[in-house]
Amino acid sequence: MGQQMRHFLSGLALAATLAASTPVLAQGLFQPVVYINNAAITRYEVQQRQKFMQILGAPGTTEQEAQQALIDDRLRNHAARQLGIVPTEQGLQNGLEEFASRAGLSAAEFTAALENAGVEPQAYRDFVSAGLVWRSVIRERVVPRIKVSDAEVDQELRRQVETPILSRVLISELIIPAPPGQEQQALNLGRQIAGANLSSDQFEDAARQYSAAESAQSGGRLAWVNIDNLPPSLRPIITALQPGQTTQPLTVEGAVVLFHLRDSQGTLRPGATDQVIDYATLRLPSAADAATLGARTRSCDDLYIQAGTQAGQVRRQTVPQGAIPTLVAQRLATLDRDETGVVDYGNAADLVMLCSRQPALVADMAEVPTTALPEDGVEAAVPNADALPTREAVRDEIFNRKANAAAEAYLAELRADAIIRRP
Repeated sequence: MGQQMRHFLSGLALAATLAASTPVLAQGLFQPVVYINNAAITRYEVQQRQKFMQILGAPGTTEQEAQQALIDDRLRNHAARQLGIVPTEQGLQNGLEEFASRAGLSAAEFTAALENAGVEPQAYRDFVSAGLVWRSVIRERVVPRIKVSDAEVDQELRRQVETPILSRVLISELIIPAPPGQEQQALNLGRQIAGANLSSDQFEDAARQYSAAESAQSGGRLAWVNIDNLPPSLRPIITALQPGQTTQPLTVEGAVVLFHLRDSQGTLRPGATDQVIDYATLRLPSAADAATLGARTRSCDDLYIQAGTQAGQVRRQTVPQGAIPTLVAQRLATLDRDETGVVDYGNAADLVMLCSRQPALVADMAEVPTTALPEDGVEAAVPNADALPTREAVRDEIFNRKANAAAEAYLAELRADAIIRRP
């Protein structure tokens, strides 16, 4: 909690200083600045939300951004009322406690600290309440419609299997000084640089011009660094980048920092190139017979139908790639799912059909039954299966991703349907 708590408390301290030193002009403070479906947002509410957001870790929050946040909360509350969703006092109190605990404080302590910084308790309650009812709206309207298929889980696992595990990165840094009173200017510059989608050369030019780091003379270039040597909080930010991309500005004490990924190096998981093949074969008198049957067969299940009286001779098995006879394996290598090929032995031929192909790591996680002997089975091809998340974890990740996207789409729909006007 150390860093996060320090961040909250430093924000509270800064806001308290500003509250003590800035006179409050009451004139026009409670005038509406915008109406959403005839519900008013006052200038005072905007100022309160702006200060609250700054305390939470967005020091460059503008009045426009605070106003948009309030508009979205009004829309969330409107959607909740339409569904008859109202937060209970106990539910709201639990939400206040949970949120305050992120700063290592109780709700009462957090509320007192906010008041000392010039933020009324109601601003805190409104923020948490809107989040609570919106989660209930999403659970009722969005979640029941979200489905995650086994095929989607397999696809995501295959993507992870085929993605090298990053071991080293080549990054450039740009550190913009942000002395007291100039935080907003520094953040605005950082946002401008991050939003410009600069190439590596352009980022280096910007670093030479704006960076206060020792690396500025070399365009912010740093040497190769091991991922494990990066601060834990920075690792997910850097590993989420593709070469040529720049982070969003990161605010630290006295500065705004950007990183640009120039290159990365990684290695595949052990066993990532191994495959498990589900295929079917049928021995026939000639290559012509095999080709004729293959031409009218549409899938592995259909093969049993098309084979007719020979259906009992169809041999279907799921085995590691290395356990397949060489000639059959070579033919399978050229096939896509539900495609057929022929292996001609001269005095006979095999009709070969590919039913599915997947990485051994994924097959092992799904506990795919294998007809290979234990010593040749999937387990032997998976020396490091623990490097991958579980299927349930992947399913949850896909579900949450879909839920977040659907929630954003629903909020955008509410915005489009709302009557928003300014006096």
